[in-house]
Amino acid sequence: MTTANITHSGPAAEKVVIPITGMTCAACQGRVQRTLQKTPGVVDAAVNLMMGNATVSYDPAAVTPDALIATIQKTGYGAELPPPDASAVDEQAARDRAQEEEFHELRTKAVVSGVAGAAAMVASMPLMAGDHAAGHAGIVADPFMRWAMQSLTPALRGAAPWLYAIPTGALSWALLAVTLGVMAWAGRHFYTRAWAAFRHHAADMNTLVAVGTGAAFLYSAVATAAPGLFRAAGLAPDVYYEAVVIIIALILTGNAFEARAKRQTSSALRALAALQPKTARVLRPTPDGGQAEVDLPVEAVRADDLVLVRPGERVPVDGEVVSGESAVDESMLTGESLPVAKKPGDRVIGGTINRTGAFRYRATTLGASSVLAQIVKLMRDAQGSRAPIQALADRISAVFVPVVLSIAIVTFTTWFVAAHVTGTPAGAALVRAFAAAVAVLIIACPCAMGLAVPTAVMVSTGKGAELGVLIKGGEALQRAGDVSTVVLDKTGTVTEGRPTVTDVVPAAGTVHASAAGRDALLALVASLESSSEHPLADAIVRHAKDQGYAVRAPEAFESHTGRGATGVVDGTALAVGNERLMADWVINVAPLRADAERLAGEGKTPMYVAVDGALAGVIAVADPIKETSREAVRRLRALGLDVVMLTGDNRRTAEAVARAAGIDRVVAEVLPDGKVAEVRRLQEQGRVVAMVGDGINDAPALAQADVGMAVGSGTDVAAEAADVVLMRGDLAGVARAVELSRRTMRTMKQNLFWAFVYNVVGIPVAAGVLYPAFGLLLSPILASAAMAFSSVSVVSNSLRLRQARVD
Repeated sequence: MTTANITHSGPAAEKVVIPITGMTCAACQGRVQRTLQKTPGVVDAAVNLMMGNATVSYDPAAVTPDALIATIQKTGYGAELPPPDASAVDEQAARDRAQEEEFHELRTKAVVSGVAGAAAMVASMPLMAGDHAAGHAGIVADPFMRWAMQSLTPALRGAAPWLYAIPTGALSWALLAVTLGVMAWAGRHFYTRAWAAFRHHAADMNTLVAVGTGAAFLYSAVATAAPGLFRAAGLAPDVYYEAVVIIIALILTGNAFEARAKRQTSSALRALAALQPKTARVLRPTPDGGQAEVDLPVEAVRADDLVLVRPGERVPVDGEVVSGESAVDESMLTGESLPVAKKPGDRVIGGTINRTGAFRYRATTLGASSVLAQIVKLMRDAQGSRAPIQALADRISAVFVPVVLSIAIVTFTTWFVAAHVTGTPAGAALVRAFAAAVAVLIIACPCAMGLAVPTAVMVSTGKGAELGVLIKGGEALQRAGDVSTVVLDKTGTVTEGRPTVTDVVPAAGTVHASAAGRDALLALVASLESSSEHPLADAIVRHAKDQGYAVRAPEAFESHTGRGATGVVDGTALAVGNERLMADWVINVAPLRADAERLAGEGKTPMYVAVDGALAGVIAVADPIKETSREAVRRLRALGLDVVMLTGDNRRTAEAVARAAGIDRVVAEVLPDGKVAEVRRLQEQGRVVAMVGDGINDAPALAQADVGMAVGSGTDVAAEAADVVLMRGDLAGVARAVELSRRTMRTMKQNLFWAFVYNVVGIPVAAGVLYPAFGLLLSPILASAAMAFSSVSVVSNSLRLRQARVD
């Protein structure tokens, strides 16, 4: 059993992503999805037409990936698992090659069919005169065909009189041979897939094309082989070979344009995958005990290899700089336009560009665990996900094809009966009824409906990545546009998240009041906080080390979430935290409360320090707001959003920071569960809430919010708690995500509107409802051209998102 690309999705289920080929419309997608969902052992299945894959959660005890592959193949489509060791970058490269091959194959078939169709049209002209005029240029033909016949016939008769000297029977047999060849080669997949759908009691776009062209071909073949039967019944033995070939050519042309346009929708993903260098220059030991530079494929690089990078080269794999300094352009991964300085100890990311100096670094994460592979995987999963609005198109598509088949039957019957009632010649009426029914089948293809939402999702998520905003899927993309309230965490979100110690205020009358005592107090506190991962603790430890104080490991340590920390250092009991922690320890903070409030009013975070049960002082830490925070808050307000800041910090500090950032509403002194409660309270008021945090201590609130946004960086993309990752690490990404979502939703609605309107208008016109009043009809050829145009127009409308201006 192949186990590639399989991940655990639950205690009893595994997940596998299976590439599928051959799906052309929403009905194809729905059929494969329904078949998978009915398969025993499948927990859930989601098929994506644009990505050409199925994401299946299954019980490994009941079904295997190979069995799922067989199930998909039985529906008439191709399916194959990627190689077991393929990373997301490798899979994307394989997908690009497959898309390129698909486009070239469709284009070749379309060109050959088009040439054959043009030749068939010319060869059919002599057959369309006299008794054969009823279905092509006679009284019931559509205006275009009538104009074409009237305009071209005299010119062709003058230019190629020999054509009119060929017996009509010979011409018909020649056309039959050409048409059969085109159907068997260029259009073969329409018929094989329609047959597979029929065997599963289903119908899709291939069914419409196969029934329409197949009926026209069979009608013409009988007219060619036994014209006497038609004449005996008072019918002209019309043939429609040229229509069959041109319909196939036009549909293939539309499919080729569609394939090319679909490929453009994933250009951002392709650009990311292309960042992966092919080779790396690595130091390897030589037989004489030395080291030599060796160029190796990146797949051959091992962890802890020393890699060399020169100016202008791409960093081949992730790692940590060990010598040399440089500036590295990380814009394609983080959206950050300025190069980032790198020195020993800094992390570098594979795929980024080294601008100035040369450096050596030690390879760390490789293959599927690399940052680039993770970003490509996140984007691939996002582009393969479904937006809730897709459900509307799915419900309609599920019943669309059977309804169209019914309409085609009614169309044929109505035209035939009407001809009998009005006295129209039976042969002309039968041919017209036949042509109208075929036109209904061809024009009703639901391709545009199937493409309307996923194309917009793909282009939008790619655009977001270019802007440094990773949106994890269509559902998050849709919800972001509905957000009405943005809740911001303070530390690391509004502020830099790298606070520094600003004040140490010892309690008067204690041993810490002297300079030496104050230094000793700071060293004790730093020793205690060395066991904490809190940003404020990190600031104290860094400050103490910078001052040259000895920082020792505490003998005991306990963290009190939202309050502070307690422990023992060198036999001394310590408590460092806010007033609530001091209250728990029954310590009176009144002597230093005024100092603490003053510091808080200055936007600093004061922390009381108690030594052996007595108040010893206050240490203040300040965390400056990010340069971009104030402008980002202004943009959020300009979008009509309410902005709230949530923090566990004390109220006065929080209010000072909020004032600096331009935020009016502040909820301070809340614990992580309090943040969840506040988000829930806003939701109960009917607000659609986006929570923005650092993705670690804010994880519960991020999960509770309608949209969780993690402020990260290019190296933090593995954050799982959020729906959106802001890779630049500033709040401007929140406004970008909301604005991009709103634009995308507008595009989706436009696409669905035009897809529905096209069918609502096109089907009645093809059925002939305008003929009684205006004499207007639609030939199957024009119907196939219109069908192709509708799909291309929907994809093109989605591609406009690539040029959307989102600052």
